[in-house]
This record gives sequence, C-alpha cells and structure tokens, in this order.
Amino acid sequence: MADVLHSAYNFFWSESFWLPNNYSWEQLRNTDDGIYRAQFRDLIVALYLAVVISAVRMFFERFIFGPIGHSYGLKSVVKKASPNPILEKAFKEKKSPSNDTIQGLSKQTDLTVRQVQRWFRIRRNQDRTPVFKKFCESSWRGLFYFAVFWYGVYMHLDKSWFYETKFCWKGWPHHHVPTDVYWYYMVEFGFYLSLLASLFTDNKRKDFTEMIVHHIATLMLMGMSWSNNFVRIGTLVLLVHDAVDSWMEAAKVAKYLKFDKLCNVLFLIFMIVWVLTRMMLFPFRIIRSTMFEASAEMDPNVGWLTMYSVYNFLLCTLQVLHIIWFYYICLIAADAFKGQVQQDSRSSLESESESEGEDAVNNKPKTRSAAKEKKVSANGASVRNRDSAKQASN
Repeated sequence: MADVLHSAYNFFWSESFWLPNNYSWEQLRNTDDGIYRAQFRDLIVALYLAVVISAVRMFFERFIFGPIGHSYGLKSVVKKASPNPILEKAFKEKKSPSNDTIQGLSKQTDLTVRQVQRWFRIRRNQDRTPVFKKFCESSWRGLFYFAVFWYGVYMHLDKSWFYETKFCWKGWPHHHVPTDVYWYYMVEFGFYLSLLASLFTDNKRKDFTEMIVHHIATLMLMGMSWSNNFVRIGTLVLLVHDAVDSWMEAAKVAKYLKFDKLCNVLFLIFMIVWVLTRMMLFPFRIIRSTMFEASAEMDPNVGWLTMYSVYNFLLCTLQVLHIIWFYYICLIAADAFKGQVQQDSRSSLESESESEGEDAVNNKPKTRSAAKEKKVSANGASVRNRDSAKQASN
C-alpha cells in the first residue's frame, strides 16, 4: 500500500509535467539566497484561513447583516403551509397544478378553490430561499470582494508587473514572493475554498453547475500558479475578477432592500466594469500575455513545461464562463430597457408574493366560485346604476 501511494505521489508531482525540461523540484526549493519561492505546502495555510473566513462570515451574518436585514423588514422565517397529505401529494406531482386539478382538490379536501390556491402558493414559497438569507449572503460577499479588491490595488501599486505584464515572465521561475503577495494569495485561496464549500448550503442559484466549474477552475489555477511560481500573473487574474464582483453583490443587496433606483445605478456600473475587466482586460491583456508574451519573455534556457498548456486551458475555461454570464447580463439589461421587473438571471427566482400568485391565477379561466362572485358583483353594480338613474330622473 505504501508503494502504491508513493508511486501515485511521484506520478502527480512528475517533474516532466510541472517543470521545464531543465529544472527539478530541488532547484526550486528555498535557500539562503534571499528569494522566497512559492511552495505547494504553503497552501495548507489557506485551508486554515478558509475555516477562519467561514467563522468571520457567520459572525457578520448573525450580528451585523442580520439585524440590518430585520430593520428593513426582511423576514428570516418562511411561512409554512398547513399539513395536508392530499395537497402535498398533488404538489409533488406538479407544483403549479391546472385550474381543473385545483377544483378537484377543492372537492377532496373540503376547501374552497381560493384556499387551495393559497396553499399551493405558500407551499412553493416554502421551498425557496428567504430574501433575508440572500441579503446576508450577498452582503458578506460584497464586503469581502470590496475589501480584497482595494487591498489588491494598493498591493500592486509598487509591483512592476502591474504596469507591464512582461515582468510576469522575466526571470521566472526564480521570482521572489513578497509578504504582501503571499498573504493576498492565501486569503483569496481560503475565501474560494469557503465559497466552494458553501455552494451546497447557500441559496441555490440557476447557474449552480457553472459556479462549481468556476470555483474549481479558480482553485486549480491558483494552486497550479502557486506551485510553479506563476504568482505574478495569478495576482492579476484575481484583481480583474474581484473588480466586478462587489458591484454585482451591491446591486443585489439594493434589490433585496427594494432600493430600485440605487439597484439600477449599481447594475449599470456592474455591467460597465464587467465589460472592461472580464470581456476586455482578461482576454486581451492577461490571456494574451500567458499565451504569447510568456514564451517571448521567459529565459530561452528554461524550456517547455506541460503544465503551461493546462494553465492556459483553465484560463480559457474561465473566459467561456464570462461569455455565458455576459449573455445573462444582457438579458437583464434588455428587460430593464423594456421596463420589466429586473431580476438577476444568475440567481434563483425570488419568492413570489401573494398578489403575484393571485394575478397569475386570475389570468386563467375562472372557477365557478370566482365566476359566481363576479356575477354577484356585476348584479350589484347594475342595481346601483338603476337607482342612480331613477334619482337623476326625479
């Protein structure tokens, strides 16, 4: 068993995959030459930081964002439908039954059509994530992205590769990793680990699969870039992504609090920043640098490494996701332009309100009870009109 594990370890860390032809792991270990080279074992720090970040998130959501949400009338508890085995069985078969089915269920349960409709509406909302929980999640992510982005900007101000990407490759693989870059990377890695874990407990999004692919690709990119000391280009990738996320979360928070005008402004800023960073800077500055500039600027004696191709493939995977999400963003913008209710296509649908449910039902053929109510109302109006006419003639 020990031999199998040892063989698997050697296969995974094969120098022919990870390193250039003329290098070995021994050559990239830290010595007393004053250069700190990134080591894979450093990432154990990110695992501990993921736990710390998760704990900090729980504190902020419970003691800061939670009270703020309550102060704006957001409810943390969802109203539950009363137990009813017959309706529950019908709900499992179809969450939005037809009008004929509702009438049949009304006879089986001795409830009015209106009561059955209301039960289904409450039952559907019961399975949806409360707006309060979405508010807390978006507030936390927005705060983190805002803080880490501006720290990243400050950190990069004295870094040569921030201004000219060719310095991401000159002198590689013997790049020194400064302390501020080290902690920037570790905190980001820990945060994405916590995000990946929380995907299964947070609000279920429409793009759940895409988000898993995104987080795994991001963690693989960060892990590979750290192990091979592609740290400089890695910090630029992080900075470009962090630039837009805080605006998206801020727009969602404004929406949850029903600040519609503010939401529109934040969404517009978000869309502009998205185009500038993920549709322009990322493909035409960063990916272009990794694909073409790297080979031109690296020491010609370094040689080729297989991992470099995998790294570029993962970067292109992220760009494909950017294009897919940009399509969703354009749908939101189109709805806003048409004056429709704005909604984040990347997130799950909001809980439908009672009035919305009633409107949807009222657009369908009327039930006998509803038709009867309408008929009574019409007759009453006719009587009132005749009385008014008589008074006018007198």
